[in-house]
Amino acid sequence: MPGVYLVKEVTLGTDTVLDPAELYRTHRPGLVRLAVLLLGDRGLAEDVVQDAFLALFRRPPLDDPAGAGGYLRVSVVNGARSAHRRAARRLRHRTGDRDDAPPADTGVLLDEEHREVLAAVRRLPRRQREVLVLRYWAGLSEAEIAETLGVSRGTVKTCASRALAKLEGELR
Repeated sequence: MPGVYLVKEVTLGTDTVLDPAELYRTHRPGLVRLAVLLLGDRGLAEDVVQDAFLALFRRPPLDDPAGAGGYLRVSVVNGARSAHRRAARRLRHRTGDRDDAPPADTGVLLDEEHREVLAAVRRLPRRQREVLVLRYWAGLSEAEIAETLGVSRGTVKTCASRALAKLEGELR
């Protein structure tokens, strides 16, 4: 059938074949968590992660099979950025009713302190928010964050420092 893709294996490099189901099971939970923290919307986060996996499966083989996780992480961060741009465009052109209410179970899932912290993180500039989410929620090192965002380690350190100072000031 045209347009239908069945993926039985993914070739990553010249001699390594990975099972897509295993790759998905291994990386999906952390990537969805990362996307939710960057986007604030679980449904949209799952779409971004799904798009990242599709891009990996449709692309030419990776030179380094160990790079699959990094490729997916970069794809998710870039997908979150694109989703933010699309949302901003829609907001500029939107007329009529707004449905910006958070999901009904948000209050049950997070206590007040956590809601305040997450709200403060979401108000940070994009780059600072990405650095903090990758560092403290995804558990990446400065070098991994720099590689994921395509910036230097010094930029990662500066963004983290400024973001933490801003959060400290807001949350006092």
